[in-house]
Amino acid sequence: MVNYRHYVESYIHATYTMGGMIVFPKHPNSINQVRGINRRICDRWDLTLECIRRHYSDEESPLSRCLNQDKRFFDLFVDFKGYVDFFYLNGCVTNDYSKVIMWLDTELFVKDPLPKTVSEYESWVESQISFVKDRAALMHKNRAAT
Repeated sequence: MVNYRHYVESYIHATYTMGGMIVFPKHPNSINQVRGINRRICDRWDLTLECIRRHYSDEESPLSRCLNQDKRFFDLFVDFKGYVDFFYLNGCVTNDYSKVIMWLDTELFVKDPLPKTVSEYESWVESQISFVKDRAALMHKNRAAT
């Protein structure tokens, strides 16, 4: 039997690090607020990044209005590759930057994107933890190289 409190504390300890943080513009109805309450995103990072990828490709997404509000912010990175590289998000995309790697096998933006089974939930959590640890290591490596 898994101790749920220990499980949650371990998750928070693993993800509440620099590897688990990102900067977004802050204002009413900003991306960090809207992605959390949008029923087709449900605060999933992989789906949020897919919306950002689509923003750079001039494609529609559930976050289009929100992302267009912050066009000046996203223009700082020129394109999706620039955004991914600047924030060390390479572990979330394919090598050619053409696709976001999804942490759950769900139909994009059509139905509830949350895990439906314990197995899906565990896989989703492990994907998040793995990404955060890998990103933190990449950030540390690049900091040491400068």
